[in-house]
Amino acid sequence: MPLIFSYGSLREEHVQLSTFGRRLAGWTDHLVGFELATATVDDPAAVALSGKTEHANLAFTGHGDSRVEGMVFEITDAELANVDAYERVFAYERIEASVASGSSVWVYVSARGQATGH
Repeated sequence: MPLIFSYGSLREEHVQLSTFGRRLAGWTDHLVGFELATATVDDPAAVALSGKTEHANLAFTGHGDSRVEGMVFEITDAELANVDAYERVFAYERIEASVASGSSVWVYVSARGQATGH
């Protein structure tokens, strides 16, 4: 079963219920080689859905000491397709990365390249 790493809205109960139809059980972990950034969301439909013009994003550093805390969730292949559809609204894409515990996870980052570091 696929593992996803969430550092943003997928940790929120209402997003989980609308995307998966259930609350997800997961564990805290750290994404290695990334730092938090912000992505500008300018699509009116996406802004209406989230109520925000800026969303959490990731910036790849490649440094082992760069880490982002979040949650790892185990989901089904069908649920992964639902997450892809949810994140596509915000112009995010799915990439593969590693977490500190050694697991390989899917994580979503802005596909627009409008990220700025913190």
